[in-house]
Amino acid sequence: MAPAPASKSPARGAKASIPQLSWRSPRPAPIVLVSGPEEVCAERAIAGVRDYLKAEDPAVEIADIRADDYTAGTLLAVSAPSLFGEPRLVRVSGVEKCSDAFLTEALSYIEHPQEGATVVLRHTGATVRGKKLLDAIRAGVGGGAEVPCPAVKRDADRHDFAAGEFKAVGRRIAPRALQALLSAFADDLTELAAACQQLISDVDGDITEDIVTRYYGGRVETNAFAVADTAIAGRYGEALVGLRHALASGADPVPIVAAFAMKLRTMAKVAGSREPARALAARLGMKDWQVDRARRDLQAGWTQATLGLAIQAAARADAEVKGASRDPVFALERMISVIATRRPFGE
Repeated sequence: MAPAPASKSPARGAKASIPQLSWRSPRPAPIVLVSGPEEVCAERAIAGVRDYLKAEDPAVEIADIRADDYTAGTLLAVSAPSLFGEPRLVRVSGVEKCSDAFLTEALSYIEHPQEGATVVLRHTGATVRGKKLLDAIRAGVGGGAEVPCPAVKRDADRHDFAAGEFKAVGRRIAPRALQALLSAFADDLTELAAACQQLISDVDGDITEDIVTRYYGGRVETNAFAVADTAIAGRYGEALVGLRHALASGADPVPIVAAFAMKLRTMAKVAGSREPARALAARLGMKDWQVDRARRDLQAGWTQATLGLAIQAAARADAEVKGASRDPVFALERMISVIATRRPFGE
């Protein structure tokens, strides 16, 4: 079974001579290496290979093996041709923790893969265990293909992931709706993927911001960073509404102020620098996506003077919500007023 054509851009740092396939459109090969830490993408890739084989022949036989709890002889047994010659799919998990027995047999297997069998090897990259096997596959032994699944950490990567969910099925989502969805699921790619699929399944036509708010508004409004993002963008009224919803949902004032302070400190560190994001991030001990996000935030009309004013407002609010004031809600509203309007309170 021939693998699909190689993608134009192999994964960063890859030294493979085998095709590098997108996890959104994987294809079978005698050996399919699904590599990298992002489980959401890896699960999609493995399911995609399964669906491709089932579409070709619904009678495909599927077997699962754990490489870290391996019984000698299993790989050859489950990949061997059956009585009626049905295609076989063997899914192997935990290759980064593989036993010596599995490593030995896998290295032997890729030298002579079974006809009609597709063996999918899942390696998270968490350890160098199995490196000899990975190197051999990437060198072309066994006629394999690789599906890289790098971590989705940067804001830009998360944006591209979510946008790709809708694009893959020919659906349109409004930019503000997409941003609201990203704000609602800022910390969990699995939940973000599930939310995208729910909207695709439930909603006919284009997906608007109102639809996202109806489905996930509670999450958007109670996210302290979403409130901070809105205020920093200069949307005063929207920020106050978000704050009140957050407080009504039981959010504590202290982490809300902390979210503002964290974002403002990052903006202050990045302001004025023209270094490439990666170099600046390394120098400041930050992630490159944090630099990219701070630079986008600074484009919303911020100057050195207004940034200093906002940092002072956040520092004052921090003291007040920790006991220096009898009215922490007023302290939060005053901070948001200063940050969103870029003016001292009351002007």
